[in-house]
Amino acid sequence: MPAPAAQPAMPSLPAQNPFLGSTPSGQVSPGVLKLTLLDAIDRGLKYNLGLLLSSAQTDAARGARWKALADVVPNLNGRVAESFQQINTAQFGFRIPGLPSIIGPFAVFDSRATATEDLSLRGLKNLRASNENVKAAEQTARNARELVVLAVGGVYLQAIAAQARMESAQAELTTAQTLFRQASDMKTAGVVAGIDVLRAQVEMHAEQQRLVFAQNESAKSLLTLGRVIGLPAAQQYELADKLPYQPAQPLTLDQALARAYEARSDYQALLSQVRAAELNKQAAEAEWFPSLNLSADYGFLGNQPGGALGTYTVAGGIRIPIFQGGRVKGDVMQADSALRQRRAEAENMRGQIEYEVRSAMLDVQAAAQQVEVAQQASQLAAEQLKQSQDRFAAGVAGNLEVVQSQQALVTASENYINALNAHNVAKLLLTRALGVAETRVKEYLRGLP
Repeated sequence: MPAPAAQPAMPSLPAQNPFLGSTPSGQVSPGVLKLTLLDAIDRGLKYNLGLLLSSAQTDAARGARWKALADVVPNLNGRVAESFQQINTAQFGFRIPGLPSIIGPFAVFDSRATATEDLSLRGLKNLRASNENVKAAEQTARNARELVVLAVGGVYLQAIAAQARMESAQAELTTAQTLFRQASDMKTAGVVAGIDVLRAQVEMHAEQQRLVFAQNESAKSLLTLGRVIGLPAAQQYELADKLPYQPAQPLTLDQALARAYEARSDYQALLSQVRAAELNKQAAEAEWFPSLNLSADYGFLGNQPGGALGTYTVAGGIRIPIFQGGRVKGDVMQADSALRQRRAEAENMRGQIEYEVRSAMLDVQAAAQQVEVAQQASQLAAEQLKQSQDRFAAGVAGNLEVVQSQQALVTASENYINALNAHNVAKLLLTRALGVAETRVKEYLRGLP
């Protein structure tokens, strides 16, 4: 019996992975919904949990940038106050002959705007680092979209394969039922022995079991797909696309790597994190440098609002760090450690990208060859079954040969389905390895029937 076709492994996604979850949205529509792969991807890009969480992280990075900006721009405040006072000058040690020690009560009205500014190289570096962190978060969000396409596409292809296996099992059951009736009729006519009928009946029940298993797996695959794209659990739908086969476009390794290094959002996010870590280190080193402090206020001061006169104060100073107990040195050491980590992660990701590209290209080539071989084997197995049926009907062979031919066809059909699925999964993984899953998968899927 031929060995099953090998399939490239999909990324390992634990059950708690957010990209396998979603926020179910919409009302259950009557009837059966026709769902194409493009529709599933578009819906996943709206409701998949992993993408929603990534968007929230991007907003958090933008919030951190606003806080860093607040440290370098002037702070403006305003206040309006009016007070009534009575002062005992004696308690302050003032005794002026001819004047009472109790002064007041009197009113003081003060309306004033104040501005403060701390200018330091550290604050500017921190602001630039926060800008790079925002870029990294935005690239991470783009990478999340790639992962959503990968998750939705992979689950959809698995559902297509499960449906193809169910249809294949139904066809094999129909064939087994036909063979059983044929054997029963020939036994009634006294042409074959009872063992041939029994053998055909056993094979028919085996195909019934296979069909029940395939139907259950197909239904579960639809549930999984609905969970990933946020469909209500009660929504009835069916796949509008069949298992496609389209040869991959030729691409050299150098072209693939150049494209991947430029397009992979996770790699670009790490590069932004490296630049942010470099700026954080420079900000820590800038703690040694002096900083400029400016403050100013302008307002109206008087006994009452109508008689208040304009007053102002302008002050400036330089803060020069002399001794801070090793705090700056500790900050520099921590920033340098973080920088080395980010650089190591970026180099590792560059190597990981090359590995993924090479592996995906090998899988695409191998899977394409598997499709060709499996297709030929399936045609030969179908011809073998037909000839064995003819030989059994002519009485020159028993139905053992027919049962064996049917089992060979079952295996050949399963191998063909596996090979088609493996080829499509390999191309899906290649688009992910190149960092163009969201765009190239859709282009590739335009050829779907």
